[in-house]
Amino acid sequence: MPGPHDLADVLLDLAVPHEDIAELLALHGRLIRSPELLDLLARAVSGLLWRAGEPGRGTGLPEFPASAGELSRRFCVFVFVAALPHTRAAHRARGIPETVSRHTLADLGRNLAVHRRRFGTTGLFVPWWPTRHFRGELYQLGRLQFERARLGRRTGEAVAAEGLPYGPGDPCLSVHIPDFRGPLSPEACDDSFARARAFFARHYAGPEEAPVVAVCHSWLLDRQLKDCLPAGSNIVRFQERFRVAHVSHEPEDDVPVAFVFGGTQTPRDRLPRRTSLQRAVLGHLDAGGHWYTGHGWLPWPP
Repeated sequence: MPGPHDLADVLLDLAVPHEDIAELLALHGRLIRSPELLDLLARAVSGLLWRAGEPGRGTGLPEFPASAGELSRRFCVFVFVAALPHTRAAHRARGIPETVSRHTLADLGRNLAVHRRRFGTTGLFVPWWPTRHFRGELYQLGRLQFERARLGRRTGEAVAAEGLPYGPGDPCLSVHIPDFRGPLSPEACDDSFARARAFFARHYAGPEEAPVVAVCHSWLLDRQLKDCLPAGSNIVRFQERFRVAHVSHEPEDDVPVAFVFGGTQTPRDRLPRRTSLQRAVLGHLDAGGHWYTGHGWLPWPP
């Protein structure tokens, strides 16, 4: 764990928003004065890094004592900060370019910014999400993120049904679309896929590591969007890259609302309808429809 004089620079390197840094510095002071909390931190970092680099092997983050108040809700940030030297060393050992490492780990700050946009406070609304970055399972490559994963049952069966010699449990790349990265244009996506082809061919080419397909699990693959958006829209073009294997049975209406509008607290009738996507998301809900997560795949390399 960096000392108080170095912590601010470390947080800035991780793209932590300036408005969060003062609060984290104050909480850091409480943390380092408590042997009990430092012991919990050490155990949390050990669990985070257990079998790091092996997809799906992480133990997650421990529950932090609620009695610690504000620190309990920010504790995960300090776990990632403490793990940072280990992650950087693992990246260097595998030959990961410094720029890729830096852009990948800066997703911690991006997720703090997303949390603040949604709730107005310092925190991570999905505390376990950055574990994938710090374990060497996920990389930011241009507009998109690519996570080393394994094919699940239903998507794996869909791949096998297409005649490919792959199925559940085989290595794949899970594609993610982060916030605050600009338009999801075809050109930006083409660039990301090209970077990913070169990156994984160089750094993860072993027989147990090389991906055989790419998958995406997202509301952006809900085919109903094609009926609500212009045919040439970025989202429709992104959808068309993937073969949808199945769609979730339960509606997830809050997911597109949160991503498009930054949160779900504002009443729907007060949300803006300036863009075609805003109008599509709200218009579909106003008409009594629901949004679902689509699960798609494409052969790798594309």
